[in-house]
Amino acid sequence: MKLQCTSAPRSVCLSVLSPIVIAMHALYSTTVLADEETDVIEVHGQQLNQKEHLGNLDALLKQQGVDFSAAGGMSSLPILNGMMGDRVKVLVDGADITPACANHMNPPLSYISANQVQAMTVVAGISPVSAAGDNIAGVISVNSINPQFNQQANLAWNVGYLSTQYRSINHGKSIGVGANWASKSISIDYQGAYDDAQSYQDGNGDKVLDTLYRAQNHNLTAAFRDQTQQLAIKLSHQYIPYQGFPNQYMDMTENKSWGLTSQYQRNIEHGEFSAQINWHQVKHKMGFFTVEKTGMMPMNTDAQDISYQLEWNIDLSAEKRLTLGHAYYHYQIDDWWPAVEGSMMMGPNDYININDGRRQRIATYAELEQQLTAKWQISSGIRIEHVTTNTKEVQGYMDSDMDMGSGMDMDSGMDMDSSMGMGGMVDVNSAAAIAFNALDREQSDTLVDISLLARYKLTEQKSIEFGFARKNRAPNLYERYSWGQSTMATTMIGWFGDANGYVGNPDLKPETAHTFSASYHNIAVNEDWQFSINLWYTQVSDYVDAEIIGSFDTSSSTPTQRNILQFSNLDATLYGSRLDTSYKLSDNQTLGLWQLKAQLITTHGERDDSNQPLYQIKPLQTKVSLQQQSGDWQNTLSWQWTANKDRIDLRRFENSTDSYHLLNISSQYALDKLTLKLSITNLLDEYYQQPLGGVSIAQYKNDSSLGLMQLAGEGRSFNFGLNYQF
Repeated sequence: MKLQCTSAPRSVCLSVLSPIVIAMHALYSTTVLADEETDVIEVHGQQLNQKEHLGNLDALLKQQGVDFSAAGGMSSLPILNGMMGDRVKVLVDGADITPACANHMNPPLSYISANQVQAMTVVAGISPVSAAGDNIAGVISVNSINPQFNQQANLAWNVGYLSTQYRSINHGKSIGVGANWASKSISIDYQGAYDDAQSYQDGNGDKVLDTLYRAQNHNLTAAFRDQTQQLAIKLSHQYIPYQGFPNQYMDMTENKSWGLTSQYQRNIEHGEFSAQINWHQVKHKMGFFTVEKTGMMPMNTDAQDISYQLEWNIDLSAEKRLTLGHAYYHYQIDDWWPAVEGSMMMGPNDYININDGRRQRIATYAELEQQLTAKWQISSGIRIEHVTTNTKEVQGYMDSDMDMGSGMDMDSGMDMDSSMGMGGMVDVNSAAAIAFNALDREQSDTLVDISLLARYKLTEQKSIEFGFARKNRAPNLYERYSWGQSTMATTMIGWFGDANGYVGNPDLKPETAHTFSASYHNIAVNEDWQFSINLWYTQVSDYVDAEIIGSFDTSSSTPTQRNILQFSNLDATLYGSRLDTSYKLSDNQTLGLWQLKAQLITTHGERDDSNQPLYQIKPLQTKVSLQQQSGDWQNTLSWQWTANKDRIDLRRFENSTDSYHLLNISSQYALDKLTLKLSITNLLDEYYQQPLGGVSIAQYKNDSSLGLMQLAGEGRSFNFGLNYQF
């Protein structure tokens, strides 16, 4: 496959990049760089300049091999190699943004819309140490900063666009707008997005409750350059007035954030230097806002991320490049649940969940890329991070000497687990707060990452790659410091969508993953076909999972058992494979270019002590697509099949799901500056349950007779998009 990349404003470059190639370039490059002879599957890169992509990034990242654990319409959690959450490092313009929510309702990808993305890379499994630390599954890097300059001496209008999209399945409306002013040395760029959607329908035509949302994102970037250096400063703002989370007990009732990113690049003798400073602040609220899932309980968080990164890329020779880096990350959060006036259970105090929680990381790394011979290319690196976490004293709704009047939380509709009754025994959360406050809560960990990547060119068309990595991740603040013991308190913790309750563990150890990966790639001499296969194996020591410490019934009318689990360390093993192939059917002036592409992905994960399945491991999935391009027309017919999910996590009462298939069709036509896009997703209106969707708490609260059913996927949707560039 020959890659043809260009920086023209309306171009699209889709490429598959090697980890070695990524490692050879600065992390904060304003564009994704590709080696035309590289074609492997572990790392995917995509440069996006066509602004008809709107809404969340799920569809774009799925093309790059990313799965998602269902959450809100703008807040799905990425999964790489069977691992989700903080195990995947997500960088937005090179910056760490930490989820500031006990349910991870505001993950990093929720702060950027598809039309704002200029480039993205996905590094699954073995990532170079320069890409990022504090992860074991891989790195997703999404960039919106890509200054455009021209040859004019004075600042003037350069380019702009307006995009809109409508989806029938949820009456979803999306708008994207962009504008750029540029000169030879100055660039000013604005990117904005607005999304609004009602709850979608499944394949049976039934509403999937509490899947509605509204969001807006804004970026303003100014850049300055001369012959040797460039400075870019981005201001960002997000406002989400509401977002439904069908598989959580709570919803998002407001998320406001502000951010500043400053990137500096300079050419130095024999290389480049880059520096970055990041600041991100968020004010987050949870509660209830829709009749589709009612209740009365506020939860608030205030948090901020501050970090800087320094990196030197030094060309030691024509065949060797040394990368040296240093970084510092500081995260601080306050998480409290305001008292509800008149409530016997949620008052008279504010419930302090995390009080001035802090997580600090300091890192240094070194990486060496070498072209040993004409056929051998190798990259090796080491990264050392020191992580400290701490939090101050906490409190429950009630003082330790106060009585409780009832075991049922009438506002949220959940049974409460407590060591008291009408007689007035002490609230379990008050006792838990006393015990928690007596602990030495400060923890420190030293993380050592090592990566070794090698590529051997068998022929001009064939190559193999293999690698080894030792990666680490320190526990997050919620895994360590969620202290509540009652049913209500524990069910407010957790980003798994399983309706269980979770308790933190201050003594958690960091996860350590050892990953082995091998790939084979073959491309026809005339490029009519190509074939790639990747095999990977990961053994994780001190994998953060959970052990059962209690149980409860979700309601008194139709009891459904759930567990209270405490985060704990264990050993786990994951492995899988991915096969990609494409074949050119024909290419002529009459019918255009016709290509057939196929993909097969398998993933397996289990606990070493019992061989029991890990949570949310996706079953076998295949995808076949027929693509045709003739002049300005692009047409695609794709078929996706997902197998039965019968390996389930019994501790979390994970549901099994049946196999299903989805048929999608899309057509796009470009006419000068106007692009029209029509598509039908789930063409056959198939009813299916999402294997990674969690359970529908919203549906259970509406009708508990069927228990906690798996979250259903979207039915047939007719979609229309329009993009105009000016």
